[in-house]
Amino acid sequence: MAAKIDHIVFDIGKVLIHYDPHIPFSRIIPDEEERNWFFHNVCTHDWNLEQDRGREWPEAEALLIAQYPEREEQIRAFRKHWHEMVPHAYEESVAIMEGLIAQGRDVTMLTNFAADTFVDARKLFPFLDKPRGVTVSGEIRLIKPDVAIYEKHARDFGLEPSATIFIDDNADNVKGAQAAGWHSVQFIDPATLRKDLDGFGIEV
Repeated sequence: MAAKIDHIVFDIGKVLIHYDPHIPFSRIIPDEEERNWFFHNVCTHDWNLEQDRGREWPEAEALLIAQYPEREEQIRAFRKHWHEMVPHAYEESVAIMEGLIAQGRDVTMLTNFAADTFVDARKLFPFLDKPRGVTVSGEIRLIKPDVAIYEKHARDFGLEPSATIFIDDNADNVKGAQAAGWHSVQFIDPATLRKDLDGFGIEV
């Protein structure tokens, strides 16, 4: 028998909205080999993750510019052109979320996101205001898959972990939710998500 689910929690990046830093940087650094080197050595995933954890952009930029002064313009371009990295929403995923809200389901969001870029994202994608609320990692200085961020989200929004399902594209974040006592599924595509939710007795 499927667990009774009272709360549905969505990740945002790569679940509801597309994210790809290569979009602006294919123009800023046209050479693919050089661009890949830049993302592996300068504006790395781990460097960007610290902004999701709450580090301010001026500090983040200064850190890299001290190491790579010749790359200053490219380093500053990461935040300057961030809006180009989120070019569109995943309409089918958004439709699933909005459908659940329309059914009267309790829907919230839990995201690794820098605080200031999330302000921008809300302007670009008004549907982000439709769920009951959101936990933004950069605002609380906790980050997935740390169990503490799931526990804080559950406390803040009054969620019963065993009656909660979390949807995230990242396998480690899915495991983090499970470690916090939540049900969780990895987002592959909207069709798979519909099947996964149906398995928990949630029709969309």
